[in-house]
Formats: sequence, C-alpha cells, structure tokens
Amino acid sequence: MSVKEKHDKNWDIVVKPKVSLFQLNLKDVWAYKDLILLLVKRDFVSQYKQTLLGPVWAVVQPLMSTFMFTVTFSKIAGLTTQGVPAFLYYLTGLTFWNYFADSITKNANTFSANAAIFGKVYFPRLVMPFSVIISCLLRLSIQLIILLLVWAFSYFTNTGSFQPNLQTVFLLPLVILVLGLMGSSIGLVVTSLTTKYRDFNFLIGYLVQFMMYLSCVVLALPEKGLARELLMFNPVVPLMEYVKHVFLGVGNFSPFHMIYSLCVTVVAFLAAILVFNKTEKTFMDTV
Repeated sequence: MSVKEKHDKNWDIVVKPKVSLFQLNLKDVWAYKDLILLLVKRDFVSQYKQTLLGPVWAVVQPLMSTFMFTVTFSKIAGLTTQGVPAFLYYLTGLTFWNYFADSITKNANTFSANAAIFGKVYFPRLVMPFSVIISCLLRLSIQLIILLLVWAFSYFTNTGSFQPNLQTVFLLPLVILVLGLMGSSIGLVVTSLTTKYRDFNFLIGYLVQFMMYLSCVVLALPEKGLARELLMFNPVVPLMEYVKHVFLGVGNFSPFHMIYSLCVTVVAFLAAILVFNKTEKTFMDTV
C-alpha cells in the first residue's frame, strides 16, 4: 500500500479532482441526499417567505395565467381550442409548460446564485440541479391536482364536449421525466455560459417565452402543411401534444416523435453534464 493510500484511509471523505468530464459521481450525490432535501425545503420556503398567500401562490399563479390566456387568445383573438373548453385547454398546456420552464430558469443561475456556498464547503455540485428538479416536481404535483379538479368539473358538466384518451396515460411519468431532464439540460448549459457571459441572465426569460409560442402550448398545432412538420421536430411539441391527447382527446400523439424527443433529451442531458463538469472546475475564478 502506498503512502498516499495510507494517508487517504485516515479520512472519512477524500476529495479528489475529476479526471473525466463524464465522471458523474452519482454515488457521492446519493450520499448527500439529506442536503438535497434541505435545499428543496430552502427553495420552497424562500420562494413564498413574507408573502400573504404563501404556498397558495403555486395555485394562484397558473390560474391567473390561464385566465389571461383565455381572455386574450380565446375571447379576443378567437383562436381555436379544438372544441375543448378554453380554460381547461390552456390550463392543461400551462401546467406542464410551467414545469419545463421552471426547470430551465431555476437551473440557469445555479452557479451565480450559489457561488457563496460553493466557495465555502465541498459537496457534489450536481446536488443543486437535482434539488431544483425535485422542487419543480413538488410544484407540478400541486398544479396537477388543480388541473385534475378543473378537468373533472369540465368533463362531468360538458359531457361529450371532449373525450380523453386514458389508454396511454401510463406514459405520463416518462413524459414528465423527459420534460424535467430536457429543461434542466438547457438550464445547466445556460448557467455554465453565464459564468462568463452575464447577458444570458437577461435573455433567458425572453427565450423561454418565445419557446412557449413555438411549442404549441397555447396555440393549436396546424392540421397539415410544412409548418406542422417543422414544429413536430421541436422536441417539446410531441410531449405537449401527448398531454393534450391524454387529457383532452385532441392533439397529435406520435410514438415516432415521442421517441425522437426522448433521444434528443438523452443527448442534451449528456452534453449538459459535459459542459457543467467542465465549468465547475474553474467557475469560482470567473463568477
């Protein structure tokens, strides 16, 4: 046994530099699961601290956004909701889009927002993105309850106005996972770029808003034509169409494009980990 190995045995934890950009150290991340739960609690409490409504805002915000889209797009602009009650149509899209958008925006400032913690104590840096994903899942769970209540009310009071396709509902957990990983991957790339280029902090909000209109969240996918084919190659669109297909009985459920979205997500996640691991080695010198 070498002197170095004997020295390492005297410590409970030995921090070593990464030798590979693809070295995930997931075992270390699992060892810090208590820290992940503490960070989830911190994010949830800090977001609603010193507010009158507290966690109720997790319900109020999507309902207010849905109301505004209903008035603007359905009542004023007269856009189609494919025969589905407008409020339910927009609430369904926004519930899952908000989860995806939160995964982007909350991961987009991982390095800059936590620089003080990163500079003081060691822990696997991937703990932060994992805690963000869980926080977003908690908010999605609350909003899903509201969606199901509105869905049940609309279904039983508007019999025949829409017919859900619950045969494929078993794919919903996979779709949620793919949306979360895709959003987190984009967010991790953005946070790596913002360590040097702070402009992305100002641009990310506009980019997410622009992406929403290209992802058929509040606008119906064209029935045919080149625009339809091009939009289906936006990896978010097949997932949003699946959600509409399951809950509302509309939308285009395409297994081929679903597999395409899954493949894009896997590639994006690996690329994001590569960029994240490369940036975390030197970000304290630039942040």
